[in-house]
Amino acid sequence: MDVTMNDIKKLREMTGAGLADCKKALAESDDMDGAVAYLRKKGAAVAAKRSDREAAEGCVLVKAENGFGAIIALKCETDFVATNADFVALTQAILDLAIANKCKTLDEVKALPMGDGTVQDKVVNQSGITGEKMELDGYQTIEAENIAIYNHMGRNGLCTMLALNKPVEDPTVGKNIAMQIASAAPVAIDESGVPQSVKDNEVAVAIEKTKAEQVQKAVEAAIKKAGFNPAHFDSEDHMESNQTKGWITAEDVVKVKEIIATVSAEKAANLNEQMIQNIAQGRLNKFLKESCLLSQEYIWDKQFTVASYLKSIDKELTVVDFKRFTLKAE
Repeated sequence: MDVTMNDIKKLREMTGAGLADCKKALAESDDMDGAVAYLRKKGAAVAAKRSDREAAEGCVLVKAENGFGAIIALKCETDFVATNADFVALTQAILDLAIANKCKTLDEVKALPMGDGTVQDKVVNQSGITGEKMELDGYQTIEAENIAIYNHMGRNGLCTMLALNKPVEDPTVGKNIAMQIASAAPVAIDESGVPQSVKDNEVAVAIEKTKAEQVQKAVEAAIKKAGFNPAHFDSEDHMESNQTKGWITAEDVVKVKEIIATVSAEKAANLNEQMIQNIAQGRLNKFLKESCLLSQEYIWDKQFTVASYLKSIDKELTVVDFKRFTLKAE
């Protein structure tokens, strides 16, 4: 088809594609519909081409309305695109649709009608416009009457939401707990919500760590007793470096290595298993206290736990659900 500037502007308004892309699409097509289809195909091609790329940036938003809350993330490759107003607006529009339809899964969100296609089609098309891989991710929901939400520092990178078991007059109560979740990253509301597999893994790690510490203490005590500084022999690199500096001799290294081997074997074979179990259980308890929301130290007033803070507002008040999503590795 013959390409005019008005056609290019019209196609750009319809699709959001760049001027050069719109001009090429029109030149390659018989009509406006064909040009739109061309740009869609281009978007799909870009998405496929970049399917092996990591979408590590993006926009995370949260919203709650009419007893339904959701967090969603639209990922992309660069911070430049993630902070673009159109990209944020697209994420918000998708979230608004998800909330309005009370979608419970990400697949339901992707299948929602949007424009001339679906939400997923829109994401693919946008990928063609920006030239970056994009994908929807991190969709989480809560269905409850008393939902509080929080977008950390308004930066669209970390969002949280929670449900209280009853309403409270002061809206800052819910917001403060939502900020607690953002800051302290709990894994469950209380111990009952922590999977047994997680507890078992924590105990196993604690046992191995405790055993290693007990052996190391015995080794350091033996090295000191022999008249050496344990810090000079804590790794092969340090031994080599300290020999070069003249702080220890090759004979010292041979002697200390013999001490390390002998004491390590003897101590490992004679560990107090009950003591090891007790220490491991203590470490598990510490993990649960720090990882369960209600038992965490309340970040706004260290004299409270989250549970005791809520009870200071209302003796029956508690958290019944929460969600947290961040784009960053922690």
